[in-house]
Amino acid sequence: MTLTFSSQKYSDLLVKYQPKLIKTEDENERMLAVIEELMHIQNRTPEEEDLYELLIVLIEKFESDFYRPGATSTPDSMLLFLMEQQKVQPEDLVEVVGSSNVVLELVNGKGEISDELPETLGNFFKVDSSLFGR
Repeated sequence: MTLTFSSQKYSDLLVKYQPKLIKTEDENERMLAVIEELMHIQNRTPEEEDLYELLIVLIEKFESDFYRPGATSTPDSMLLFLMEQQKVQPEDLVEVVGSSNVVLELVNGKGEISDELPETLGNFFKVDSSLFGR
């Protein structure tokens, strides 16, 4: 069964959480709490999934600008961010990626996310694969 997207439900979520560009650490903490709440929902609705992905992008932008001025978000930084937020350990990714060496290279910033990995990582983290650069 394919779930359909409800503009009204998404609108209700936007009103409830009021996502916007994050400019302070307090705002960031508030959005991290929402992410935590959404992460623990089993079988998120399409609307919750879109809000979840939006908040990840907003948080990543804030943290990149605030904690690493001048650095841009990269597929590698998105991977590390999602691992941290979802408490995923490198060993958890071995089955997903297929090689412990590749995982170690990715988490240590020495490897690149190959062409086939964005979709695999997107499915694993339940986010849009474009967050990984493809």
